Amino acid sequence: MQAIKKIVIIGPESTGKSTLCTLLADHYKTKWCSEFARDYLLTNGMDYKASDLVNIAKGQLALEEEVTSTIKNPSLLFVDTDMYVMKVWSEYVFGECDFFILDQIVKRKYDHYLLCNIDLPWVKDELREYPDEKPRIELFNIYKDLLINQSVPWTIISGSYEERLAKAIETVDAII
Repeated sequence: MQAIKKIVIIGPESTGKSTLCTLLADHYKTKWCSEFARDYLLTNGMDYKASDLVNIAKGQLALEEEVTSTIKNPSLLFVDTDMYVMKVWSEYVFGECDFFILDQIVKRKYDHYLLCNIDLPWVKDELREYPDEKPRIELFNIYKDLLINQSVPWTIISGSYEERLAKAIETVDAII
């Protein structure tokens, strides 16, 4: 049996990751794995510590496994956030990253990354922390550097929501 192809959508906050996951899952008639951190922070509040990020990482992995287990036929799974996001978040906020997260980066296998660019307007919500352009640029460049220095293929996704979806579909079609 052919394995499920997993496509991870990453990037700074407010770059359309969840929207893109939803649209791609609808287009390909498959499932997507949401970002566990949103529910965790809405439940536990924004006054989080480094140890909370390990709990969020474990929750994200469990959610991904749960969603993966529901896919019956060889298919695609779009993943909104992976351990690279947890690494960037940990290091950007706390200056360090727990070994659990680093170890999971090595263990987890994905087929492609879609890196969402910061060219969409930042949209405020109760969880977003970095509305200013400087941290958004810094974070985008950190993600880009991570992807350059790993072996899984990746694509930058830019433009309007429609342009992003078209580029993502073009990219996914080329790998399935």
